[in-house]
Amino acid sequence: MCRHLAYLGPAVALREVVTDPPHSLLRQSWAPRRQRHGTVNADGFGVGWYADGDPVPARYRRTGPAWADAALPDLARVVRSRCVLAAVRSATDGTAPGESAAAPFAAGPWLFSHNGTLPGWPESVAAAAAALPVAELLAVDSRTDSALVWAMVLHRLRRGAPPGDALAGTVADLAAHCGGRLNLLLTDGASITATTWGDTLYHRRDPGGGITVASEPHDDADDWTAVPDRTLLVAGPDDLQLTPLKEPQP
Repeated sequence: MCRHLAYLGPAVALREVVTDPPHSLLRQSWAPRRQRHGTVNADGFGVGWYADGDPVPARYRRTGPAWADAALPDLARVVRSRCVLAAVRSATDGTAPGESAAAPFAAGPWLFSHNGTLPGWPESVAAAAAALPVAELLAVDSRTDSALVWAMVLHRLRRGAPPGDALAGTVADLAAHCGGRLNLLLTDGASITATTWGDTLYHRRDPGGGITVASEPHDDADDWTAVPDRTLLVAGPDDLQLTPLKEPQP
């Protein structure tokens, strides 16, 4: 269910991250190599990036498959950024279509993506959703499981939780209510935070100092490192930390 990636480092053209590698995110929209659930990711896509001097990211999201979007190659060629988050979508059954359902989701300086699914959604997460203020529920981007996950993460961020705690707390809450697959990806333009919970994730630091965190490697280089399942990843420009996630309490 979906593929996503985030890059942080020296400024690069979006094409270097999203479209040009031999097994790029664009190619993963029709031919993922490590995807355990689903075969194509044709239900929308999105790219978010940060411009120098502006903490609020820009986004480009579309409903259809990435390979069919005529504007994406030009956009990827001319836009450069020090931080990028992009995703291709395979929709969970029963969720809404549309651009608003495609990651990255955004608020303030944050970009977010969810690779996974919530079994039994929406009934299975009714109790977890009820803990959110009504105003925040009404502001959810779309009727999708991923948008609800984002609302739960954002609720914690707005109350001062560090990014790692916001992701770990959301995973623990949802895993206790419904289980599911909860690979989450978050950036504020200065760091990357991610979880593995039921699907693949890899990271690589390139010779130029940039770091990429992705659902699967976008080339055949041997310096990609797999992140163990049920792990929290926090990466900055010069460091990376991996912490086991706690099992949810009944």
